[in-house]
Amino acid sequence: MTVLAVLKKGTSMTTAALSPSNGNDPLLKVPKITAYFWMAKLLTTAMGEATSDFLVFHTNPYLAVVGCGLLFLAAIWLQMRSNQYTTHYYWFAVIMVSIFGTQIADVTHVVLGVPYDISTSVFLVALIGILGAWKRKEKTLSIHSVHTPRREAFYWATIVATFALGTAAGDMTASSLDLGYLGSGLLFVLLFGIPVVAYFMSDLNEIAAFWIAYILTRPLGASFADWTDKPIRFGGLGLGTGPVSISLTLVILMLLSFLIISRVDDPNRAQKIEVR
Repeated sequence: MTVLAVLKKGTSMTTAALSPSNGNDPLLKVPKITAYFWMAKLLTTAMGEATSDFLVFHTNPYLAVVGCGLLFLAAIWLQMRSNQYTTHYYWFAVIMVSIFGTQIADVTHVVLGVPYDISTSVFLVALIGILGAWKRKEKTLSIHSVHTPRREAFYWATIVATFALGTAAGDMTASSLDLGYLGSGLLFVLLFGIPVVAYFMSDLNEIAAFWIAYILTRPLGASFADWTDKPIRFGGLGLGTGPVSISLTLVILMLLSFLIISRVDDPNRAQKIEVR
């Protein structure tokens, strides 16, 4: 069974399934899906790749992995203890998933010696298993129904799996398939466009389109991050992991500051206004 099969099997696409919370609905824990969401997702993905590489190659790699693992757990704890979507908690969790998820995939290959094609397959199977369990237990994979602890646990397990899978897949296309970083990035741009076109031009439902696109943003952002920071002799632009990581972090902070002030991505905004 493929990821698409899991996503489409028994998925009922009603307006209520994807609409943000309103009225007396429970407060949601994830942001509205807007252009800002995809911008933040791609930026955090690229930043996580560059930051992970910088920490692994310029600091003690073991301490880096342990430290990021602890920050990852702290970020998830802060996010899950919140009773509603909070911009800084949510995106801090995504950032740490991006960094730590990259490290998980890299450790699997570098330390354990698992080939990229094997690790990609393993992470894909894990992702399908998580999505399948989520669908069986909750009857929906809509992120706009994430308002209970169990659904949020499934959500973050899925996110971690997509980051590990995307990292391994991006490295596989760049290295094992010899596409290089730029070629790999362009490939994933093309693949990212497929669910978008399929959503508008065919019967691909919104939930399936979202998750397929979400999975592909990881190798897409990571490939372009590698292209910009890797040395020229390895097919990159040679800007360095440190400068790329810092630059992306500053852009992310500006975007998140805008989101915190404007609250344009708050799925509970209408409900809060009604309560007042």
